Amino acid sequence: MRPDWAADTIDVERPSVARMYDYFLGGSHNFAADRAAARAMMAAIPEAPLMAQANRAFLRRAVHFLAGVGVRQFLDLGSGIPTVGNVHEIAQRVVPDSRVVYVDVDPVAVAHSREILSRHDRATILQEDLRRPERILAHPDLRALLDLAEPVALMAVAVLHFVADDDRPGEILRTFRDALAPGSWLVLSHISDIGQYGDVRADAEQVYRDTDTPIAPRDRAELTGFFDGFELVEPGLVWVPQWRPEFPEHADDATRSGFLGGVGRLGG
Repeated sequence: MRPDWAADTIDVERPSVARMYDYFLGGSHNFAADRAAARAMMAAIPEAPLMAQANRAFLRRAVHFLAGVGVRQFLDLGSGIPTVGNVHEIAQRVVPDSRVVYVDVDPVAVAHSREILSRHDRATILQEDLRRPERILAHPDLRALLDLAEPVALMAVAVLHFVADDDRPGEILRTFRDALAPGSWLVLSHISDIGQYGDVRADAEQVYRDTDTPIAPRDRAELTGFFDGFELVEPGLVWVPQWRPEFPEHADDATRSGFLGGVGRLGG
């Protein structure tokens, strides 16, 4: 049955990557089709929920780091369905006047974000496709909240592997980069096609072909190229549990996360 919060325009029969991710994180804003696709992914890679959780933990540590070094503005691409530990919650806990613009194309993610953010005057969400960066950058709601003449943290966490090579993800990032002030930052994590899951890559990719967003794993060299113009901070581009873990043991078996991630600062 269609829940009350699902608008008639939402296709509940076709799985969505945002709602699958919500399911992996223990959320409740997903449909039977999303849960079936998520379980198929878990059949191929049983650690899939742990991978999502490791990626979410990386986002939390990265935002906390950036807020600690003075970043006050965040642009979160492919922000997904709200769960505990959103960017504005993390950043504003450190610096209450931090401002955040979320961007997602999934109507469920946007609807719930709008509900949560209705009480916040320093955070908003745009329903836009990140493959149209000029449209996002020119959006009046973004311009009302972010000052692009000042440093901004561009968040591309667990999203660019849903952008096909034909859509030129590197060019998309460069468009955003060129609109940002020196001293801005890029936070990026991405499923990699190296590591212990290489032998089941085909099965995992088939699951996502059945969604509205096929997946495109990339190797370390390709992901390093995404940081063009940004200087990676220590420890560089690593498996996400290895990025400044709170406890050393949290980085054990880091390749199981499946995600490479890093944080870079824009020079100039």
